[in-house]
Amino acid sequence: MKLKIALVGLLSAAVVAPVLAEKAAEAPGGKYAKDAEQVFRTSFKAENPKYWMTRLEQDETMKTCGQYRDNPPRKIGEKLEKLNAATIRYPVDGKLIGDWKEGEKLAAVGTGGHIGFIQPDKAGRVRGGNCYACHQLAKQEVAYGTIGPSLQNFGKIRGNSEENIKYVYDKIYNSNAFTACTNMPRFGLHNWVTPEQITHIVAFLIDPESPVNKD
Repeated sequence: MKLKIALVGLLSAAVVAPVLAEKAAEAPGGKYAKDAEQVFRTSFKAENPKYWMTRLEQDETMKTCGQYRDNPPRKIGEKLEKLNAATIRYPVDGKLIGDWKEGEKLAAVGTGGHIGFIQPDKAGRVRGGNCYACHQLAKQEVAYGTIGPSLQNFGKIRGNSEENIKYVYDKIYNSNAFTACTNMPRFGLHNWVTPEQITHIVAFLIDPESPVNKD
């Protein structure tokens, strides 16, 4: 009797196992993905500036997040988070919190990064964090997005410990070090803002004198 029960158990496991096995996600675009990518790539001309062309290439994180439609299995997500954590670089002087007034300016800048022949960036154009596009920050700014959580009173609530300052710096530099495939850009990794500029945005969030932390 016991042998019969054991055999039934083994057979059941054999049937269920493939169902529970991790199903590989279909690439975005399905069977049209390769053709679509080819059309996209040929829309860029070979004589374009080289830095334009770098936007065509995806790193491992982009490819994996695309493959799993921003929802990778946890083990793969953990691997991506470690990979991204290893990319974080710090200012030469080691100081992770700067001037909140400079950070306030950077948080409000929502332009820059334009390529093409119609309206490209002018030389020296400052690229900011465009933080208000996703977050509520200073109370006096009433135009803000809600894709990300409200950060109003962030420093007042979370404090200004070294641990918290480093967390904020790291999160801005490479958000995927904490949450794989998050919507938040990887500002430092892609040189969108410099490490020094990140320290100013950190100050805007944490400094007690910043309008973010004023009622």
